[in-house]
Amino acid sequence: MGLAELRAKSNFGQTRMGILLNPFYLIRRGLYLAVSELSRGASGMLLDFGCGSKPYRTLFPSVSKYVGVDVMVSGHSHGLSSIDCFYDGRRIPFADESFDWVLSSETLEHVFNVDTIVAELHRVLKNGGKLLVTAPFCWDEHEVPYDFARYTSFGLRHILEKAGFRVIEYRKTGNYVLCIVQMVQAYMYQYLFPARFRLKLWLTPVLLTPLTLLALCLNAVLPRRDGFFMNSAVLCEKK
Repeated sequence: MGLAELRAKSNFGQTRMGILLNPFYLIRRGLYLAVSELSRGASGMLLDFGCGSKPYRTLFPSVSKYVGVDVMVSGHSHGLSSIDCFYDGRRIPFADESFDWVLSSETLEHVFNVDTIVAELHRVLKNGGKLLVTAPFCWDEHEVPYDFARYTSFGLRHILEKAGFRVIEYRKTGNYVLCIVQMVQAYMYQYLFPARFRLKLWLTPVLLTPLTLLALCLNAVLPRRDGFFMNSAVLCEKK
């Protein structure tokens, strides 16, 4: 297996090999672990809202059906996506109380009418159903021009509770140390490295992996403060 294949396998933090090959290992690994832990026990019908390539599909082995929904026009190509159906940006094309679980990972920041969409997620969930949401707090603009928001822990809780969800568990991924190092790595990878992907692939273990290891070591010894963090991960229940 070549470097490109190994990188693809670790793109969303699925393996620790990403320490060597993934320039976004710190943020992706944190997200992967949060979704993995908060999704335990998921069963029944699941809707992946803003599914893209369904990177977390393997974390839901016990669901009876996994349905991916996304918007037709976004800030990236759907060439690698695994979408079962599209929605029009306003209404999710399913009946009331169709799903036992909804996953929405790194999607709400791309939704301009967030109150409308969260109400739609509430509508398609069964009573007592679970919603697992992740959303960024610290990340650069991406999928432009369809990047509309960043959420503090208080803002995201407010949006979810206003729509009728009860927050079961809320987590922040990353902290000051990990976040600062990850942003330096993102800057280097996106703006200092050569444009060719192959060169980026070879430079990552040489120049970025030492920073990842430094961040993990510093994070183990320095006081942890999470007022500055990378992502929120929230598990909710429809009341």
